Amino acid sequence: MPDLTPLARFGGRLATDLRDVTSDPEALDSTGWWAVVAGFEGGLRCARFGDVRAAPPPAPLPGRWRGPDAGAWTSSLDRAAYTEGVRRIRTAIAAGDVYQANLCRVLSAPLPDPSPTAADIDQLTARLAHGNPAPYAGTVRLPAHGIEIATASPELYLRRDGRAVESGPIKGTGRTRADLQEKDHAENVMITDLVRNDLGRVCAVGSITVPALCTVEPHPGLVHLVSTVRGELTETDERGAGWARLLAGTFPPGSVTGAPKSSALRLIEALEPVPRGPYCGGVGWVDADRGTGELAVGIRTFWIDRDHARPLLRFGTGAGITWGSDPEGEWRETELKASRLLAVASGEYEARAPGTDRQPPPP
Repeated sequence: MPDLTPLARFGGRLATDLRDVTSDPEALDSTGWWAVVAGFEGGLRCARFGDVRAAPPPAPLPGRWRGPDAGAWTSSLDRAAYTEGVRRIRTAIAAGDVYQANLCRVLSAPLPDPSPTAADIDQLTARLAHGNPAPYAGTVRLPAHGIEIATASPELYLRRDGRAVESGPIKGTGRTRADLQEKDHAENVMITDLVRNDLGRVCAVGSITVPALCTVEPHPGLVHLVSTVRGELTETDERGAGWARLLAGTFPPGSVTGAPKSSALRLIEALEPVPRGPYCGGVGWVDADRGTGELAVGIRTFWIDRDHARPLLRFGTGAGITWGSDPEGEWRETELKASRLLAVASGEYEARAPGTDRQPPPP
């Protein structure tokens, strides 16, 4: 897609002038500003840009995003297959194989016009900024490398400032605070403990803290339970292979795998029929010169897959399954998480200038 120039957009900054692309995580502790995409199954891509400047979210431009028809979306797991997967996870929990596992499905729809003038992923970011604003929203557009991603992620995977690192696992979802159940709180505590253990692999002994546990956080159309885990990298990691060790010790994010992580990953591989790709991976930025960075968990994330005769727009949704899970309730949770964003991507909500937006249909 030569007409789409490479760019990245995160945290009020726009990066252009692509200089380098690598799969080596040690580059993130070298020099320069990097956009980072890590697929759930692997496939790290780090892109260094030469021009990084403050910029507001992109403005929606007429005709620059033509999304799929709202009825064109198909799911890698239909309702029957998903609820059966929930039951199989509950069986594994009863057998003592896992305590919790995430079960996800990937939604796909053909793009009606995949040309650069009608399928600019940065323009989907523009529409998401108005229809579903998120704290870790952004774009990574690297057409020559097969990466076109728009994320509206609400979840912090890793934030780093020198030796200080932080993660913000989400577990527990409802339409309102009243929908959150005891099961949601127990699940959040379980995954918070997993994240503590993951960070403990790379952080100094005794430095891990949990300054916030099970905080109710509102997002468009729903609420989440969010916890905060912090630690300090060992002194040998402040310079050198800090990011490489951080990723090796914590990836994939615990909130989208399960506990124990290794057992949950085996169960995910057995139950999910297609790879997650960038969904549930990591996406964000690293400023190697300043020793800072912020990677989100790749949820609420769209990506274009052009390896088909008709290019596809993809989107993932899932839920954490515990012994207390109701199969139909978990299916409804995946629908809740997806509905508003699919409405934005499919054009059921027409993005307008700030202050004139009409709301998308309720989830």
